[in-house]
Amino acid sequence: MKTSSTSLRVRLPVFVFVVEVIIVGMYAAFVTYDDHADAKFQTNETNPMDNAMYRDYPFFTDIQVMIFIGFGCLLAFFRLYGFGGMVFNFLVATFSIQWAILVQGYFQFSHNGKIHLGVVNLINAEFACAVVLISFGAVLGKTSPLQLLVMALLEIPVFAVTEWAVLKYLRINDAGGSILIHLFACYFGLGVTFVLYRPRLNEGHAKEITSYHSDMLSVMGTLFLWVFWPSFNSALTLKGDDQHRAILHTFIGLSASTLTAFALSAMLNKNGKLSMADVQNVTLAGGVTVGASVDMMISPAAAYALGMMGCTACMLGYKYMSPFLAQRFRIQDQCGIHNLHGLTGLISCAAGISAILMANEETYGPSFYEIFTHRAPVEGDPKLLELQMLIPGLQPGLGRTAKEQALFQIAAIFSTIGLSALGGILTGFVLKLSCLASPSDDSCFDDKLFFDVPQDYYSLLKLNNAVTLQDSAA
Repeated sequence: MKTSSTSLRVRLPVFVFVVEVIIVGMYAAFVTYDDHADAKFQTNETNPMDNAMYRDYPFFTDIQVMIFIGFGCLLAFFRLYGFGGMVFNFLVATFSIQWAILVQGYFQFSHNGKIHLGVVNLINAEFACAVVLISFGAVLGKTSPLQLLVMALLEIPVFAVTEWAVLKYLRINDAGGSILIHLFACYFGLGVTFVLYRPRLNEGHAKEITSYHSDMLSVMGTLFLWVFWPSFNSALTLKGDDQHRAILHTFIGLSASTLTAFALSAMLNKNGKLSMADVQNVTLAGGVTVGASVDMMISPAAAYALGMMGCTACMLGYKYMSPFLAQRFRIQDQCGIHNLHGLTGLISCAAGISAILMANEETYGPSFYEIFTHRAPVEGDPKLLELQMLIPGLQPGLGRTAKEQALFQIAAIFSTIGLSALGGILTGFVLKLSCLASPSDDSCFDDKLFFDVPQDYYSLLKLNNAVTLQDSAA
């Protein structure tokens, strides 16, 4: 009976083929090439090296590595759930990018009734995909592939609408995605796992353990994410000095959080030893904490301090806050996304607001109004004409003061958290539908439920059972 209730033989193909037919139809009706990919706009006078592909494709490939290898390996840390972590990441990522091209394209890249597709669309779609994969971390091992696809199907539109509304009406600075990627993904995922609460899992699960090899694979994912994170934070910043600073700040922040993570891991361990879970997750905190101010003139020292602060908050969150949330608030955050993306995201937002309040023309020069575009003079202001003589092509802004921009940043934080949490809760109720093949408590964190497993799986299972018996006896 349990086997038939979770069988994917009919449900998964039906869902995938129906969605693919819809996507093909929508691509045929609404998607075309942008100017840089359309042969009609290429002439004898066109310099191929001016094509946006050469500017954006290196960032696209770096983020591809993060999405498919970095996230995939990182999520494969359970001893008996390596297939699920890596393969479901692969499945959900490919679907999310396809779907995001359409949904984000409608809001950001659509004109004359068509979505104009270029490499920059793919980068934006990968950011939307990263949102889904971060949220996936909250329910890792407790959901079927069909549930994860439905989660992506619903999360992408909620994210796209939130992103569009925040950028269009609140007009914020968020180069590294601390608000629109990390905070949104975190609280959406927490909303989903709140609804999918499993009381028995608070007591621990026999298969919720790692192994020597699974931890090694997971830390490989960490290394891929660590190496390519500067590209993630800088991909959509202004080319030139802004992008240069973004790369520098991200590297410095990651370096600081890595050193701090090793020190805290040993200090907080009662045996004075290093924890692989800390190495896999907490070392990445600096990449998030510099995000909101990553392209600003915050100084290398500030980036280093942010890396240390983010790492400390993340480490303490894993040690104390995750168990507290599970026991008191019914939030079973499987991968600790609230620590790596929520707490560090909030620190990053605070740093970004501080940087906005302290920013001035003396520090930035005329490019001040390129970075803080919404503080540029409004149309018709004589100062705008003076600035346009120094910076040709400078667009009119909204004439905001530093305090006004800071208030809009705060409004964006609360609105993003509210919309994402609400969207996550509603999505959680949808995922509870019995037709989506949710695993039982006993089948969580087990590849055997959804995969044909090789013979050596059973040797791992016997070893796992033996370890469980030893722990029970102790």
